Amino acid sequence: MGVVTCISGIDTDIGKTIATGLLAKSLLQSGCSVITQKIVQTGCSGIAEDIIVHRELMGIELQAEDSSGMTCPYVFDKACSPHLAAELENRCIDTKKIGEATEGLRTRFEHVLLEGAGGLLVPLTREMTFLDYLQEQDYPLILVSSSRLGSINHTLSALELAKNRGIRVSGIVYNTFATSDTVIEEDSRNVFLAALAEYGFPERLVTLKAKTNYSGDGMEFPCLQLFEL
Repeated sequence: MGVVTCISGIDTDIGKTIATGLLAKSLLQSGCSVITQKIVQTGCSGIAEDIIVHRELMGIELQAEDSSGMTCPYVFDKACSPHLAAELENRCIDTKKIGEATEGLRTRFEHVLLEGAGGLLVPLTREMTFLDYLQEQDYPLILVSSSRLGSINHTLSALELAKNRGIRVSGIVYNTFATSDTVIEEDSRNVFLAALAEYGFPERLVTLKAKTNYSGDGMEFPCLQLFEL
């Protein structure tokens, strides 16, 4: 059975989708079989937009698992929190269905990268947040952060939440593509590394630059240290 790793972020639009696609690309380049999954997609229809981005970054075509909905069991039209998007369509998100899809992918691939929706406390239903689901499934977490203002608070809050819930954090993807202040960028990096150590997580942090930095042949995202290969 394959290994499931969750990728979540400190906020929405923090770079989770780019990070997930590039993490998958790196695993492919290392010779591993890998698939990505999106827990829930809002704001589109048909095949989840984030899955399409993943495949483009991986340099592969859409897969049969994408067309069948296995890699994103729930897609909703309204761009809002999953619980509300589902209610507006008179539908319910059944987390057991998501888990069954993940288990099916695990039988076919060595690695399944499960991208969350928004941050850790985004509600999937009125009763369950993404954090609740992550804790229930006992998946390791890669956290996507950045150097923009507010990121220190959000990142340390996420790490404390993970620690208190017994969730294993494998490391941080540090999104610096919009950085304009190198002093803040360097200080935030040091704060995050110190926090990982303080909470008992591995001191693993890899820097994510603009997507175009990884578009050429041989341009790799050096992130394999985030996985226990």
